[in-house]
Amino acid sequence: MQIREVFARNLRKARNAKGLSQEALAYEAGIDRTYISALERGVYSATIDMVGKLAAVLEIEPSALLERQTRSRARKA
Repeated sequence: MQIREVFARNLRKARNAKGLSQEALAYEAGIDRTYISALERGVYSATIDMVGKLAAVLEIEPSALLERQTRSRARKA
C-alpha cells in the first residue's frame, strides 16, 4: 500500500473516531471540505504542514496519520 493510501485510510479512520464530518474537520483546520474528501480518496498528497494541522485538530500525533498497520495490529482491530 502506498503512503498516500495509508494516509487516506488513517485520516478517515481518525476523523470518524472523533465523530467529525469532513465539513467539520475542514472548518476546524481552516481548509475546504473538498480537500478533505480528496485526501481521503488519495487524490491529493498532503504536505507535512497539512499532516500536522489535521493531526492537531484530530488531537493525535502526526505520525499516527502515516503509520502502516501491521497484520497483527489489523487482526486486533
